[in-house]
Amino acid sequence: MFDHVKFGVSDYAASKAFFLRALAPLGVAVVSEGTPDYGVELSAKGKASLCLFQTDQKPAHLHLAFVAHNRRQVDDFHRAALAAGGTDNGAPGLRPQYNATYYAAFVIGPDGHNIEAVCHAPET
Repeated sequence: MFDHVKFGVSDYAASKAFFLRALAPLGVAVVSEGTPDYGVELSAKGKASLCLFQTDQKPAHLHLAFVAHNRRQVDDFHRAALAAGGTDNGAPGLRPQYNATYYAAFVIGPDGHNIEAVCHAPET
């Protein structure tokens, strides 16, 4: 839904590795990269991008929700994000409080941000 989101991270290498591994099941890869203070752009097939850069500033907590095309991608994201060092913040499953087909998983990333993958499609 967004064109790009750029935010600072306290450990560029750790955050880059975390997001690349956690979002690989969603088709996300490096599109471009500069020095750590400029950052890296991550995207899935030229769609919206996530940009990270090194900073000493303490960013506020952030919630990022990534589109998953099916429920399996949500499950794969959750496993990959935990393996990449994320902390579970909600196992894959339906969230009927949002809507009847809202299937999502949540993890806390290296800087304490709440990272989500969500599929709005009904189970196939």
